[in-house]
Amino acid sequence: MFGVSSFCLHAEPLDEALETLSGITSLVEIMDDGPHFIESPDQLSSFSLQYALHAPSRGVNIASVLEPIRRASVEVMEQCFSVAGEIRAGVIVHPGYFAWEEERKKALKQFRRSLRELEALADQYSVNYYIENMGNWNYFFLKTPDELDIIDGCGFALDVGHANLNQCLDDFLDCRISHVHLHDNDGKEDTHSAVGEGTIDFTAVMKAVARDRATPIVEVSTLEGVISSIKMLEGL
Repeated sequence: MFGVSSFCLHAEPLDEALETLSGITSLVEIMDDGPHFIESPDQLSSFSLQYALHAPSRGVNIASVLEPIRRASVEVMEQCFSVAGEIRAGVIVHPGYFAWEEERKKALKQFRRSLRELEALADQYSVNYYIENMGNWNYFFLKTPDELDIIDGCGFALDVGHANLNQCLDDFLDCRISHVHLHDNDGKEDTHSAVGEGTIDFTAVMKAVARDRATPIVEVSTLEGVISSIKMLEGL
């Protein structure tokens, strides 16, 4: 079974997006951000779906060297974890970034501090969470496999599109994977294109998914692309 990210319908109200996606899949990863930010699990009670939550990412930074911002970012994560615990959903978390190359060491220390706090929150709310690799954006952590040690044994969410942008997908596929975001690109821009429209070898990807029994989520930018991607992936 392939789950689907609500990203493809992010311009629609969450209830309308879930109504549409419930006709395609039984597992939805909600982009818990912007129009789909979840304030209460009650918003989801009318749907017979399984869920994963992509924690808020655009307005937070768990690696911030500014302690009030790092602390507030963890508080936002806690709100997400509390909802996830009630609906038995896993949570995908971005690793954060440093604003200046000279601050990388300090930001890494802050990131590890946040991870310790997230681990305690995960225990408190009985939640599994996974750290996602980033694309080719300056100053973000976890862009390549040689940085996996910074997540200190946490579950790993492989974004195959992000890995393709950094020309390291094959190396990431050799790693232990818990959760996978499936979308395509040409290796240059993070287009979240439908499977088959870019340069990614999804046969190799799906072998790794099967090997690790990872949770596969189609994270394509359009609903039409989601549907065509599922058909393509089911044929592999």
